[in-house]
Amino acid sequence: MATTTQFLSEVRNAIHSQDGDRLAALLRAEPPVDRIYFTMGKELQSQFQRDSKVLETLISKSIPEEDDVPEERGTAWPSFTAFLAEYLAYWRDADFEDLIQTHTRLSGLVTSCASALSHPAYGSIMLMTSIYLSRSIATLTGTLHTRPDLVSILDSRLRSTDEEEKSVVEMTAEIITKIFTTCLNDRSSTRFAPPKGKKTAVYQLANLVLKLLFMSKKTRPAQQIFTQLATLSPPLKYYPASQRVTYLYYLGRFNFVNNHFVRAAAALESSYLQTPAKFTKHRTAILTYLVPSNLLVGRLPTRALLSRPEAAHLAPIFSPLGQAIKLGSFVLLSAALAEHSDFLFSHGLLLVLNTRLRPIIWRSLARRTFQLTWTKDSGPGLMETDGPRRAATLSVADLVTTAAYQQKILEGYVPLPSAQQALSKPHPKPAGINPVYLRAVSKAAMTGELKASSTLVPPAGGRPKKLRPLEGVLNGNMAVTTEHVEMLLAGLVQMGWLRGYMALAQGKFAVSGVKAKNGDAVAAGWPGVWEVVGEKVGVAKGGGNGGGGGFGGFGGAKGGKAKGTSIEVNVPGWIVGEP
Repeated sequence: MATTTQFLSEVRNAIHSQDGDRLAALLRAEPPVDRIYFTMGKELQSQFQRDSKVLETLISKSIPEEDDVPEERGTAWPSFTAFLAEYLAYWRDADFEDLIQTHTRLSGLVTSCASALSHPAYGSIMLMTSIYLSRSIATLTGTLHTRPDLVSILDSRLRSTDEEEKSVVEMTAEIITKIFTTCLNDRSSTRFAPPKGKKTAVYQLANLVLKLLFMSKKTRPAQQIFTQLATLSPPLKYYPASQRVTYLYYLGRFNFVNNHFVRAAAALESSYLQTPAKFTKHRTAILTYLVPSNLLVGRLPTRALLSRPEAAHLAPIFSPLGQAIKLGSFVLLSAALAEHSDFLFSHGLLLVLNTRLRPIIWRSLARRTFQLTWTKDSGPGLMETDGPRRAATLSVADLVTTAAYQQKILEGYVPLPSAQQALSKPHPKPAGINPVYLRAVSKAAMTGELKASSTLVPPAGGRPKKLRPLEGVLNGNMAVTTEHVEMLLAGLVQMGWLRGYMALAQGKFAVSGVKAKNGDAVAAGWPGVWEVVGEKVGVAKGGGNGGGGGFGGFGGAKGGKAKGTSIEVNVPGWIVGEP
């Protein structure tokens, strides 16, 4: 018992001196550790076996609970004695080859630690130990998460003892959340003052919980973490950069999952800015969600940004998506998503990009169609809303043609190799469509790789390719009709991404406000997506002041302050996604 007695004597000295760091250094729970821990375990196994009451008696004799101790001196308390008994039992039964049993015992140890931490007078001595044990169990849970065979065993045990069906990752997150809540409710410092006492650990613990929640893909409980921090935590600026960066990363991902893309971009950009360039892996993780967040609000990454080391393997994934937005090409969108579907799916990006980018691409396609077909002398006499001049219009039939062309390409139709062959096998074309226009449409859809002829023939076998629901322009092999296009244009007008009105009787979309834009119909009818989105979320015109709390400027975008955000963002490297 010499080793155990010496260990308890060291713990007693740390308690009496209220030395939390020393106590945490003594209470190790995972390899690699000094051999004395295994020696102590063998001593306990030989003399105490399974009797925890005897252990508590031993601890009470070595570290007695004292009354009327001086203020500068600490003493043991009941929940600490219970924790230390749990700790000795942990080493008595330790078998680190058995990950399931190790996780079960460590979970009990961390739960007991949370109880000891909550003591109002001496609980702060346990703070560093609580952080250490929380990290240990989070690491072990992450290891188990990569072993589905072991996770299934643990999950089945949890389901047999718990009415709610929660995974081992969720249960671990709940255990650490108890420690997080205890620290957050500590009253040793005021709300907006620099953190003291237990509140110094709130973001370390919150980040561990968030990591586990995102690991299990059960992010709903994360809302409670963010709400509690926003209500009770000291300002984020008082915490170390590593904690700020990690917290903002998870905040951005949480907003991304919940389709708040402006907020996601703000948090992720702030995280990216505060991450030193030497941490390439961390910056890559941030950019994985930062770039899609910006794409979905109409901002494209510059070449300079995608040429950075952290974006080396991301550029081939996201650059084609930017091209699809610029060109209004569903063909490019489908090809880019299909080529990198495994990566995008594993990061939870595939479905959201496939669905949320489509309105932006429809806007770009309408814009390019307008540029190719409209001249000041064309079209019937629709009048502008702000004057007697004839309005600039986009023919719905023209947009149906360009969209139907892309649908055929997606279904496997191919252009004939020459215009002569195209003439030898006549194919119907919409009346009034210029061949130059159709050649331009072909280049837009096929990025110039095919011949200029826009006459299409069925794929080999004569049957179009069977498309899945999100692979077509609309929905699988559904044909593009005038009614579809009219509804889509009306929706874009409602969103503010098109400015004008639908003249259904004439089959046209009429642009409004051309006079205010000095005759530039494209600028009048197709405002920037980010310009509209930023205005809706409260991004005012004018640059950010750089003083914190501002949603600052991007290259080519309007800066300012966004309501509902408390993050300073002032990042070059983004351009407005004008096609």
